[in-house]
Amino acid sequence: MDTQAMINMLLTYICLLIVITFHEFAHAWVAWKCGDPTAKSQGRVSLNPVVHMDPIGTVALPLLALFLVAADSRLAGFIIGWGRPVPVNPFNLTRRRLHDTLISMAGPAMNVVLAFAAIILAKVLVVAGQAPLAEFCIKLAVISLFLCFFNLLPIPPLDGSHVLQHAIGMSDEQYLAIARYGFLIVILLIQIPAVRTGLALATSGTLQLMASMVGLT
Repeated sequence: MDTQAMINMLLTYICLLIVITFHEFAHAWVAWKCGDPTAKSQGRVSLNPVVHMDPIGTVALPLLALFLVAADSRLAGFIIGWGRPVPVNPFNLTRRRLHDTLISMAGPAMNVVLAFAAIILAKVLVVAGQAPLAEFCIKLAVISLFLCFFNLLPIPPLDGSHVLQHAIGMSDEQYLAIARYGFLIVILLIQIPAVRTGLALATSGTLQLMASMVGLT
């Protein structure tokens, strides 16, 4: 692996850490505002990446995936990463269906906000003649948007599954039964070309829309 590939891999991982940190912070903050202090009492209402990192999902697997991508290995497509799940006690929520939906959507919503902020910063950096830093911001925006749409897939434990559960009135027992196989289902789902294409189109389309809004072409 050459030096440039290692640098790109490191920058990608830094972007991933930033995105996961803001994503999990949003979940924790909204849960706190909805009346559940569980995450706050565990120090999760924080932008400190360490408190949101999972040894396997945030460190081992993403780094392995990046190495496999650099090695042009197809095995990278079978690896997914994640942050430490934000603990939510549903008994602390006065309007459970609404509040749980808001908490679930907070992460993807934060991904969109973070991506747009990164695009705005990229525009400023381009005007200032700082192209390499602008490229980093664009990479951050791409990763943030991709994880937004990925997390909207209605498969446990992804955020979209909570929205679906409440929309169709699925019982907790049914949800947990599906959640047992959730990661396997997700891994298999993202191997389907149509799903991968859909995620890529949603990401690139939203990125282009944001770029056009700030005059970044």
